[in-house]
Amino acid sequence: MAIKLSIRTNILIRVYLAFGLILLFSGAVVFQLCRVQIVQGAKWKAMAKTMSAKYMPVDATRGNIFASDGSLLATSVPEYELHMDMLASGVADDAVFQEKVDSLALSLAHFFHDKSPREYAKILRKARNDGERYLLIKRKVGFQELKQVRQFPIFNMGKYKGGLIVIQQNKRILPYRSLAARTIGYEIDSANTANGKQIAVGLEGAYADYINGENGKRLMQRMAGGVWMPVNNDGEEVEAKEGADIISTIDVNFQDLAQAALKRQLIKSAADHGCVVLMEVATGEIKAIANYTHTKDGDYEERMNYAISESAEPGSTFKLASYMTAIDQRKIDTSSVIDAQHGEYELINPRNGKVALKIRDAEDPGTIISAKRAFEESSNVAAAKFIYAHYHNNPQEFTDKLYSYHLNEKNELQIPGEGRPRIKNPRSRDWNKLQSLSQIAYGYESKLTPLQMLTFYNSVANNGTMIAPIFVSEIRHLGSTIERFQARVINPKVCSDRTLGRLRGMLEGVVQEGTGKLVIKNSLYSVAGKTGTAQIANGKLGYGAKNSHQDSFCGYFPADKPKYSMIVVIHDPTVGSHLAAWVAGPVFREIADRVYSSDLEMSQATPLHLVGNTQMPKAKIGDRKAVQEVYSKLNIKPLYASNNAGVDTSDGLAFEDIQNKRGTVPEVTGMGLSDALYALGNAGYKVSVHGSGTVIKQSVTGGSVIPKGSKIIIELQ
Repeated sequence: MAIKLSIRTNILIRVYLAFGLILLFSGAVVFQLCRVQIVQGAKWKAMAKTMSAKYMPVDATRGNIFASDGSLLATSVPEYELHMDMLASGVADDAVFQEKVDSLALSLAHFFHDKSPREYAKILRKARNDGERYLLIKRKVGFQELKQVRQFPIFNMGKYKGGLIVIQQNKRILPYRSLAARTIGYEIDSANTANGKQIAVGLEGAYADYINGENGKRLMQRMAGGVWMPVNNDGEEVEAKEGADIISTIDVNFQDLAQAALKRQLIKSAADHGCVVLMEVATGEIKAIANYTHTKDGDYEERMNYAISESAEPGSTFKLASYMTAIDQRKIDTSSVIDAQHGEYELINPRNGKVALKIRDAEDPGTIISAKRAFEESSNVAAAKFIYAHYHNNPQEFTDKLYSYHLNEKNELQIPGEGRPRIKNPRSRDWNKLQSLSQIAYGYESKLTPLQMLTFYNSVANNGTMIAPIFVSEIRHLGSTIERFQARVINPKVCSDRTLGRLRGMLEGVVQEGTGKLVIKNSLYSVAGKTGTAQIANGKLGYGAKNSHQDSFCGYFPADKPKYSMIVVIHDPTVGSHLAAWVAGPVFREIADRVYSSDLEMSQATPLHLVGNTQMPKAKIGDRKAVQEVYSKLNIKPLYASNNAGVDTSDGLAFEDIQNKRGTVPEVTGMGLSDALYALGNAGYKVSVHGSGTVIKQSVTGGSVIPKGSKIIIELQ
C-alpha cells in the first residue's frame, strides 16, 4: 500500500511540475509578446519599414509654359542619376568582371573628367568586393550623355546583364532665364520647406494641378546603408502621366523690352524697386510684367511681384477716380473753376480755428483754373477743394461711388499673391472727418496695387467696361485644348458715356498740355494718361520724416483708338528729379514707342485710299517667297497679271517676277543685298560686295552677256 502511494505521489508531482513549467513558459511567451507589441512596438515597426520594400513616387514630366507666340518660357528636361549593380548577371563571373572593369573605369574617367581611371577602378573593385547592388556612378547626367554611357564596357551588355541602373529626374529650366521669371514663378513642395508649408508662386504655383501631371510609382527596396534600389529596373510599375501645357499671354519681345527699360531707369534714378505692366485693352491680356528690386550688391533682380502684391497709396493717379465720381454725379464739369491758391491750401478746423491739413502742389498752378486744367497740372489743392466742397456734408456719397468701381475689391487674378486694396469710408475706424475726404481725393489714405490701378484706367480705354487682367489664355494637354480663359467683366459700365468722353479729354490733356508734355508727348501717336507722385509715409513718423516718393504713370495708347494700357511705378528714386513725369515717364515712353512701331495695326492704322492708276514700287527680281511673305503681312493681295505693279479696284497688287533673258547679267541696282545675291547667284555669277544698304552700282551692266562663274562687284550704300 505504501509503495502504491509513493508511485501515485511521484506521478502527481511530475504532472504538477510539467503543468507548472507549461504555465511558466506560456506566461513568458505572453509577457514577451506584450513587451514586443507595447514596449518595443515602435522600434520594430520602424525597423520593418527600413527593411521592407515599398512603392515610391516617380515624378511626372511637368507641362511647359509658353508665351503667346509659342516661345518656350519654362520646360522640364530629364536628368539622370546613374547607379550600378555590382552583382548583375552579366558580371556574376568574377573573371568577366575583372577582364572588363579597367575598360569601364577608363571610359568613365575620360567621359566625366572627375576622377582618374585608377580611382574609378578602385571604387568599382571595392564595391564588387562589398557586394554593392546600387553603387552611385554619377548624378545630373543628360540624355545625350546617357546614350553614350550605355555603350561603355559592361554597360553595353544590356539593361539587366550590364547592371546599369538609371533613375530619371526632371529639371525645370527657363530658356529665357530671367525673362518674366517672377510671373512664371515656381512651386516648392511642403516636404522641402522649413515650416512644412507649400510655396506656390506665379503661374507654376497657380496652375500646379495642371502642370504637375500625375506621378507614377516604382517598387523600391531598402539596401544596406539605407539606400533604396528599384526592384524592377525596367521602369516604374505605375506609369507617370505628363502635365498639361500653359499658354500664357506674355509677349517675349514686349517682356524683354519692358524689363530692359525699367532696369535702366531704376539704375539711373538709384531707386529701391519698381514695376511695369503692359496690358491689351480689349482682352485684359498681360503682355509684359516686370519687377525689379535693388539688391545688396547694387544690382537689380526680380525677387517680388510688386505689380500684383504691393498695395500702397497711389498718389495723383487716383485723381481719375475722384474726377470720374464728381463729373458722373454732375457735381462738376470740366469747365468748373476753383481757386488753386498758387498750390498752397490749409484746411481749418472750424471748432478751434487751427490748421487741420496742409495741402501743397509740386508746382504753382496759379489761382482760378478749370477742373480740366487742374487735372492736367495735377493740382492736389484743386482736387481736394472740389471734392471737399461737394461731399463734405455727405462723404458716404463719394466713397459709395468709389466702391461702385470695385476699387475696394481684389481682381481675383489667375496667379496668387494679389495685395488687398483699401478705400476708406466714413464708417472706417480711422476715418478723419476733417482730413480723410480731402486726402482720398488726391490719392492718399487709400491703397491699391499697380495692377489694380491699371485695371481701373483700362476701363476708361475700354469704353467703360472694367475687366480683370489675365495671364493665361489656354491650357493644352497633348496638343489638345482642355480649357480657354477670357477676362472676367468686373463692371460692365463704370460711368456714363458723357463722363467717359470728358475723362478721355482730360487724360489726353495731361500729355498734350500738362505734366506729361515734355516727356511723353510725341508726333507719331497720341497718349492718354496721368502722372502720380506720392510721398511715402515712414510709419508713425508720417510723411515728413523721410523725403521719399513713389512715382508712377498710368495710361493707354493710341489715345484715339486704345490698344494697350500700361502702368509704370518706381519706388524711392534718390538721384535726380522725384517728379513722376521725369522718373516713370521715360519708361512709359520708351516701351510705348517700341510697341507702337512693332505693331502694324497701330503704326499703319490709317487706311490707304488708292485709285486705279496708282503706281506701287516695282517688286524687283529676288526671292519671290520672301516678297510674297512681306505682301501677306501687309495684307496686300498679289494679282499675278502684269509687269507694271499697278493697284486695281479689288485692292490687289499686280505682281510678277521680272524675268531676265537667259544667259545675261541681271539688273540689281536698287535691290537690297539679299535679293541682289539671290538674283546674281541664281544666274551663275560670283559676287563681291562693297558697302551696305541698297545696290547703287554693279561692275557689269544688267543685260550684258558674260560667262557663268565670272566675278561681279556690287557697291551698296
